[in-house]
Amino acid sequence: MTNYKIAIIGLGYVGLPLAIEFGKKYNVIGFDINQSRVDELNLIKDRTNEADLAELKKAMDLAQSSVDKGLRLSAKVEDLKTYNVYIVTVPTPIDQFKAPDLKPLLKASEMLGKVLKKDDIVIYESTVYPGCTEEDCVPLIEKHSGLIFNQDFYCGYSPERINPGDKVNTLTKIRKVTSGSTPEIAEVVDCIYRSIIEAGTHKAPSIKVAEASKVIENAQRDVNISFVNELALIFDRMGINTNDVLEAAETKWNFLKYKPGLVGGHCISVDPYYLAHKAESLGYYPQVILSGRRVNDNMGIFIANKLIKLMIQKGIAINGAKALVLGITFKENCADIRNSKVIDIVRELQQFSINVDVFDPHADKQEVKNIYGIELIDKISKTYSGIILAVSHKEFLNIKFKNSANTAIFDVKAFLNKGIADGVL
Repeated sequence: MTNYKIAIIGLGYVGLPLAIEFGKKYNVIGFDINQSRVDELNLIKDRTNEADLAELKKAMDLAQSSVDKGLRLSAKVEDLKTYNVYIVTVPTPIDQFKAPDLKPLLKASEMLGKVLKKDDIVIYESTVYPGCTEEDCVPLIEKHSGLIFNQDFYCGYSPERINPGDKVNTLTKIRKVTSGSTPEIAEVVDCIYRSIIEAGTHKAPSIKVAEASKVIENAQRDVNISFVNELALIFDRMGINTNDVLEAAETKWNFLKYKPGLVGGHCISVDPYYLAHKAESLGYYPQVILSGRRVNDNMGIFIANKLIKLMIQKGIAINGAKALVLGITFKENCADIRNSKVIDIVRELQQFSINVDVFDPHADKQEVKNIYGIELIDKISKTYSGIILAVSHKEFLNIKFKNSANTAIFDVKAFLNKGIADGVL
């Protein structure tokens, strides 16, 4: 196969940038089951703020003048039938019990099984545990297509490495891991990605190795951050500033520069549970990975209680007090609210009968309301007894904070100038 016609399944943070880049060189269809998302993109609008809108328009315009290149968008399954390479970028979250939620991935696999033809290739980018592609997804494709794996159709796995909000380390600038279900297909998959990834590719020896590489990338970061978060808990009891300690330790050349904070988002706070799930299914119960998760999952409650203590120290009445939380996204300068741990701070403050306002200039108000039930405020116009800077959006540097006896300020990110906040993590 040399005439690649590529279908991107899912047009979120991962799929949209991929569709745009491939659309510059191939005949590409961007598919999403959400018609409103397709309509939005057809208007050259992107609520995630991840896409270069000029590049999106250029890729879509190219489709109007060429049959071999350009990006088309659709929410109709039948429009997928003429394509031969399918790249799946649907979300793979965890459920309320912190177990892998594969429903979007499995539904996408079922759907593709109904449109797949002989010699087609399905490449998964969604984060999964090692073995998921071949053990969970492939059987569904076989069942709904009537085709035989590695005889009639083939698979690949290339873990996404999108960093939301990062305008420097973009899709083409990050080296891509690739793999395939046979050596020949592995080379095809690698060739396809190599055609758009400027940073180059790394061809893993198997799909399972590629899957494992993704989950350990983020599990490693999670464990390292949990270590400094645990240090913050210890140093808080000692009455010393964690950031002062880290600044001193960082003077050694081989000290790893991790900072304490909230660990949310679609990867770091999720992937360790995928790895742990697979390990436990094989009879091994991970200690380090899950202990790190426990520490990081409890940081929101710790931060809320720190503000409560600061307010009490200033003689501020807690019951009925007004508090402001700055930021609801999972990281700075991006609109992504997936699995944000800021909600843990809000819920804990509300447990103390505190009235909480949340302000975030990057987050989509309707999305925040739908997912978290929170009405974001449009501007800061009240006086608050407690303020938590939870996310270090650049816009927050323009806020004129006043350190007074009537307001307690806690800076999660050590973002503000020293002396402004009453406490930092």
